[in-house]
Amino acid sequence: MQRAAPITSRRHGHGPKSLADCGSFATLAQKAGALEALDRALRQTLPSPLREQVRFANLRHDRLVFLASSPAWASRLRLMQTQILASARAIGTCASSVTVKVAPQPPAATVPDRSKPLSPAAATQLRAAAASSTDPEWRVLFLELASLAETADSLAATPT
Repeated sequence: MQRAAPITSRRHGHGPKSLADCGSFATLAQKAGALEALDRALRQTLPSPLREQVRFANLRHDRLVFLASSPAWASRLRLMQTQILASARAIGTCASSVTVKVAPQPPAATVPDRSKPLSPAAATQLRAAAASSTDPEWRVLFLELASLAETADSLAATPT
């Protein structure tokens, strides 16, 4: 029986890389830092509304890759390709083309609304569940939850 040849990376430029192909963490961090610096330098040359809607993604061979939040912003960035390439050359980056991909920006983190307090009816049901429970831990938990319920007095005092 022949031994199977060792599995080698079959990656040809598309899709995620295997962890072994990525190199050391220090190398990845260094590359990320260089890309971040290039992003800041290139976006500073763009007009203000465009600067907030695009971000630099990568430098592949001699191509600058940008991400735009919409097709309209992508078109505006493509119109500025000559200026972007001149800026890149001025800071020492060897680039001959600009690619723009549309990738909506991630939604801003929202703070969830404060949960609604329990109603008196829910508290009554929780107390009934506590009374019928044979497990002392469950009984304590049900009673703690019931104690969080709004009373009729606090509901009347709260302005609507």
